[in-house]
Amino acid sequence: MEIKTVEALLKSNLQASHVQLSTRDTVHFEALIVSDCFENVSRVKRQQRVYETLGPLMTSGEMHAIALKLYSEAEWKQKECQNG
Repeated sequence: MEIKTVEALLKSNLQASHVQLSTRDTVHFEALIVSDCFENVSRVKRQQRVYETLGPLMTSGEMHAIALKLYSEAEWKQKECQNG
């Protein structure tokens, strides 16, 4: 599975301003996604939106698991200010 392909899929479907994807092996991934679509949305609903996008990859076995860090634009800016 090409990381760039998954990043583009996530960026497009979630209107994300930032997507950073890494992999531990060929089927286990970690993602950091920043999108306005996460504004005022619960953590569970955010995860559901990501899984809706990645569903076909999960059911086909191309992706087995993904660890998610999901932020709205405002949350991301606040996090950057705290770290910067």
